[in-house]
Amino acid sequence: MKQLRPVMFVGTASDVGKSVITAGFCRIFKQDGYAPAPFKAQNMSLNSYATPDGLEIGRAQAVQAEAAGVPCHTDMNPVLLKPTSDRNAQLVLHGKPAGNQSAWEYFMEDDKRALFDEVKGAFNRLSQQFNPVVMEGAGSISELNLRAKDITNMRIALHAGAAVYLIADIDRGGIFGSVYGTIALLPPEEKALIKGIIINKFRGDIRLFEDGRAMLESITGVPVTGVLPYYHDIYIEEEDAVSLPLKQKRFAAGQINIAIVLLRHMSNFTDFNALEKDERVNIFYTDSPAELAAADIIILPGSKNTIADLISIRNNGTAAAITEAYKRNKAVIGICGGYQMMGQQVADPHGVEGVAGSIPGLGILPVSTVLTKEKVTRQRNFYYRDQQKVCEGYEIHMGDTTATIPSPLNTFPGGGTDGYFLRANCWGTYLHGILDNDTVINDLLAHCGKPAVAKEFDYRRFKEEQYNKLATHIREHLDIPAVYKALEL
Repeated sequence: MKQLRPVMFVGTASDVGKSVITAGFCRIFKQDGYAPAPFKAQNMSLNSYATPDGLEIGRAQAVQAEAAGVPCHTDMNPVLLKPTSDRNAQLVLHGKPAGNQSAWEYFMEDDKRALFDEVKGAFNRLSQQFNPVVMEGAGSISELNLRAKDITNMRIALHAGAAVYLIADIDRGGIFGSVYGTIALLPPEEKALIKGIIINKFRGDIRLFEDGRAMLESITGVPVTGVLPYYHDIYIEEEDAVSLPLKQKRFAAGQINIAIVLLRHMSNFTDFNALEKDERVNIFYTDSPAELAAADIIILPGSKNTIADLISIRNNGTAAAITEAYKRNKAVIGICGGYQMMGQQVADPHGVEGVAGSIPGLGILPVSTVLTKEKVTRQRNFYYRDQQKVCEGYEIHMGDTTATIPSPLNTFPGGGTDGYFLRANCWGTYLHGILDNDTVINDLLAHCGKPAVAKEFDYRRFKEEQYNKLATHIREHLDIPAVYKALEL
C-alpha cells in the first residue's frame, strides 16, 4: 500500500466524538488494506488498560488499537493523566507512574519541552511501523491560555505534518460560532493543516442542514467533509466519565437490577459494558441508599482514590446500605478499588493517594489492603472459581491485598491466584474485565436470588461487529475519497 500522511481528528470542545471517529477511521483503513495505528499524545482519563507487555495506556487508545487490529502499545498514548482529586493527578509516562502533580504544576511550571520530546519520540516510532498513524486531539484546539504548553493538539500535528479534521457536536448547539471561532483563533501555520470539518451527532433530516453546510464553508474557507447522524445502535466503549450521566438509569421492576455504586473517583466503568448489553438485567449507577437497598446485585467499582471514596460513601449513607444488603444475603461484589473497600482496612503508608494514613473498610471480606508505590499492570488469563473455561481480564492497581485465611476467587494457568471468594454471591477481585466473560456473568446471575437463564455472549465478536458498523456509518456520510486525497504524499 502507498504511504499516507498521518491524519488527525481534533475538536471544538471535549466529548464531541473524537475518540469514536478516530476508532472508526482505524477500522476503515484496516478494511482498505492499510496498517493503521492510533495515537493520542496526552490523555486525561480514569479509564485505562494494560498493554500486552504490562504497561498502562488510556482505554480509548486500546479500543482504537482493537479497531485497527493491532496490539495496543504505550507509544499510542505516551502521556496519561489520571485524576486523584479535583486538583491533582497521577502522571503516567510511557505506561509507568511518574509521580503525582497538581494541575498548576503540570500546566504552568514549564513549557513541557522535555515531555513533548517524549511525545514526539513515541509518534516517530509509530510512524515508522504503521501506515497511516491515526491521531486524536484533546478537548478544544483553541485554548489560548494553554497554547504554549500544548503537547497533544496542533503542536504535535505540526510535527507530524498531519491532515487535520475538525469535529464539532451539532447536538450541543452553537455550531457556527464554535467552528468559526476555533479556526479563526489558529495561527496561519496551524490553520493550513485543517483539511475538513466534520459535523457530528446530527438529529433529524440532514437535508435541512444543506444551507448551513454551505454557510460554514463560506465563512471558514474549509470544506465540510460530512455530517454524521446521531446513532443509537452502535456501541463503542466511551473514553471517560463524561458519558456517565447518560448511563444513570433507575430501578426497573421485573428484571434483575444491578446497582453500580457511583463513586466520585470511579475508574474503569467499561467493566460493565458487557452487562449493559445483557437483556436479562437492568444496570443503573447510583449513590442512593434506597436504590441500593432495592437492587438484586450491588457492585463496588474501581476507584483512583479508594480512601477518599470510602470516606464519601460512609458520609452519604451508601456504605451502610451496602453492608445491610450483604447481611440480608444480597449479592455484593467488588472490583479493584471496590474489592479493597470491602475488606477490613485500607492503609496508605506512603501517601500514594493523598495524606498517609489508614481507614477501616466495610468489613465484608476478611482481607486487608496496603497501598504501594509500585503499580501492577498486566493482562491476565484466568479460571473463575471451579470453572474450566479460560477467561480474560487485566490488572491495574497500586495495592497489595492479603487474607487472614486464603480463599481465592480466580486461579491463573501459570500459577498464582486473585481475589477473595466468600460465597457465591459475595466476592472481590483485582481483575478488570472480569464481567466481560459469560462464565462469570452466568454464575453471578445464578446466585442473585432471581431466576436467570444462562446464555452465551461472545463480547469480542460483538465488539468486532460494532467497529464494522461504525466504519459503515462513517463511509455513508463522510467524503472518504476526499480524505484519502488529503492524505496523499
